[in-house]
Amino acid sequence: MFSILVIALVTITSIVYAIKKQKLVFLSLPFLFLFIYFIVEVALVPAPFLDTVKFIFSIG
Repeated sequence: MFSILVIALVTITSIVYAIKKQKLVFLSLPFLFLFIYFIVEVALVPAPFLDTVKFIFSIG
């Protein structure tokens, strides 16, 4: 629940800054944040990192 609130806060903040500063680079911050969050969550799995990544992408 906490992570969803943080992601929402980052998204809202980046949208506000993108509108105020007229810079589109702020709109990439939520995607960057989600990518970092994904890497951290995968790293927390007790299996080896590459095996976990292979398992995640072989499910589909």
